Amino acid sequence: MDNSIEEKRTHWEQEIVGPSIKKVPERKPKFETDSGITIERLYLPKAYDYDNKNGFPGMDPYTRGIYPVMYRNRFWTMRQYAGFGTADESNERYKYLIANGITGLSVAFDLPTQMGYDSDHPMAEGEVGKVGVAIDSLADMERLFDGIKLQDVTTSMTINATAAILLCMYVTVARKQGADLKTISGTVQNDILKEYAARGTYIYPPTSSMRLVTDVFEWCSEHLPKWNTISISGYHIREAGATAVQEVAFTLANAIAYVQVAVERGLDVDSFGSQLSFFFNAHNNLFEEVAKYRAARRIWARIMRDRFHAKAEETMRLRFHAQTGGATLTAQQVDNNVVRVTIQALAAVLGGTQSLHTNSKDEALALPTEESALLALRTQQIIAHETGVTDTVDPLAGSYFVESLTDQIEERVMDYLQRIDAMGGAVKAIEQQFYQKEIAASAYEYQTAIESKEKIIVGVNEYRILDDRQPELLRIDEGVRQRQLNQLNEIKRKRDNKKAKTSLEHLALAAEGKDNLIPYILDAVEQHCTVGEISDALRKVWGEYTG
Repeated sequence: MDNSIEEKRTHWEQEIVGPSIKKVPERKPKFETDSGITIERLYLPKAYDYDNKNGFPGMDPYTRGIYPVMYRNRFWTMRQYAGFGTADESNERYKYLIANGITGLSVAFDLPTQMGYDSDHPMAEGEVGKVGVAIDSLADMERLFDGIKLQDVTTSMTINATAAILLCMYVTVARKQGADLKTISGTVQNDILKEYAARGTYIYPPTSSMRLVTDVFEWCSEHLPKWNTISISGYHIREAGATAVQEVAFTLANAIAYVQVAVERGLDVDSFGSQLSFFFNAHNNLFEEVAKYRAARRIWARIMRDRFHAKAEETMRLRFHAQTGGATLTAQQVDNNVVRVTIQALAAVLGGTQSLHTNSKDEALALPTEESALLALRTQQIIAHETGVTDTVDPLAGSYFVESLTDQIEERVMDYLQRIDAMGGAVKAIEQQFYQKEIAASAYEYQTAIESKEKIIVGVNEYRILDDRQPELLRIDEGVRQRQLNQLNEIKRKRDNKKAKTSLEHLALAAEGKDNLIPYILDAVEQHCTVGEISDALRKVWGEYTG
């Protein structure tokens, strides 16, 4: 920093700031981001290696964006995460959202589907169609996308333990529609490591789960080249209580583990690296969130270039979907959530997201109604068309504050990555409960700050109102399970059960060996085997992980 500027700062602190805060003290003894990074009173210019730190958009290290002109030629994909009840009900919601301007579908599956149970399993009772759509068989998947040409829409599927099965169902529907698999695009979350650390919808032991993930990488690199084979997710890590720094660190550590396993399988990093995508949260601390995305891009580019020796630009680009923070939504004064979601969505856009879901105001209470989902979508559209923030690339670059935050987040993330490497990598760190303990400590600190009113949540611990009327909520018909059971029984009655049994036997036998399992799962899907049956075939070979 220029000495004359430093001298002027000293004068300002002593002669201007001192008398001012003596009259009116600052609001808090210290100011910090949600990650505990100290926020200085004032940020000034400093010496900066622009080429290595920022560079130009679309060029290594991609800090300023992965594409040269970003939103000046195309907006991010606008998605609304949706799915509830039966496939028919969810299909209606998708068509409603498409009619109102979404540019990509995003499928929420119910818990039985996520855990590899059919709707008739005892473990599914009370959960069928509740937090997402119930999918038992290929017939359900066909109804889910009835009247929707998969060739013409990108689809994101939030599914992990059973990701390979649901992807095979999607591929089979696309084939039946006559789609060209070489050109259809979308994402399957397929991120099992964060399930062990933060979310819990795992089935098999980590080693077997990682095999399935890598099978998807390998198969899609040849047959589904435009498809994102994984969405390495910091979102759920953040929802569990992590800070912004931990979200990036644990997500990138998991990403390193996935790439390492694939490389050890013999895959060329540039053959699958361009199909990796990421999924980050968007919280209320606007500047920290923007800096988080910028730092994540820079770190990932260097990891892929220096650690894995990637040559292709597409391999080094961190492409990410963002979703506004579900954990920040409040059941009290739900209209306040519209403001929260707007700020969070703005942070994601200013940070250069490729895809975005905006939560609905009533999601702290129930799945969103059509009206609240539409308002959430309109929030994205207003940001895109009416604010001007999309007219230049990386508009907050050069802010002394944002650049400093970006550097500090990078430093703290790199410290975490070094610690995780020292433990033997992400899988070992998870097995040793490192992620879990760090997240739990951060969640405890955050909640303590709310309870002490160090952190104000409007409408919760301050500015409360007595007459807090609740909106009309979406209610899931309790008859969903029975309708699913009827359809499931019909499928099993009509299918060739001998062929179905044979396909499951072939899958189990392959699981004992080293073959890529995707062709076997595809065959089982085509024989109308169910999610539960296919999952059980693998359970018999691999067992279940109990932690």
